[in-house]
Amino acid sequence: MDLRTPLLVVLVMLAALSAPAWGADSIAVLERRVLVIERTARASHHLELTVAYFDDSWTHEAIQAALREGAQILAQCQIGITRVALVRIGAPARYRDFYTPISRELASALALPKPTIYLVDRTRQQPAFEAEAIGRGNSASRPELRDTVWVTRGARDLGIVIAHELAHVLMDSGEHSGAPDNLMREETASGRVRLDAAQCARLREAASANGLLSPAPGSR
Repeated sequence: MDLRTPLLVVLVMLAALSAPAWGADSIAVLERRVLVIERTARASHHLELTVAYFDDSWTHEAIQAALREGAQILAQCQIGITRVALVRIGAPARYRDFYTPISRELASALALPKPTIYLVDRTRQQPAFEAEAIGRGNSASRPELRDTVWVTRGARDLGIVIAHELAHVLMDSGEHSGAPDNLMREETASGRVRLDAAQCARLREAASANGLLSPAPGSR
């Protein structure tokens, strides 16, 4: 697999929207930044993402580096991440951890375009994972969280984690692979970034059927 496809991430628009002052018990969007990622000639489908993070928890540099790496990994399936909405949010401390009852409230209040990646501080779920993906198949009892990914601040290899969890959402599957270098092994790690042809096909087909991908111009 060739991950050298140039994917220059360019910050083309900074929309620092002045949100109204928010109180200690309110949830608010404090700032929006729009990133456009250079389209690749090989992309047959386009993916638009929303990434939400808490005020003062994550740096733009870390987020952008992880998104760049995640985009390179998904490019092997002819998926181009063409636009990312970075949304900085303010909310009471209880929302800064992933916990289904509270996170449902957060996602419902924000109503952000999906798929959405939430970058949180910690998890209160049991069992506890560094990241969790919620697709169509595992969201019947928590519809507000459908098509979202939740990543804790301590997650290692953040770009790989983002690609892994996004692939779960896009394939609408919790399945893992036993192949040594596969992205979908149960444990993510540096060097485990390959997706095979069957996984790529399922990713494109399921995500397209669920309205999460759009065909690239001229790809039909």
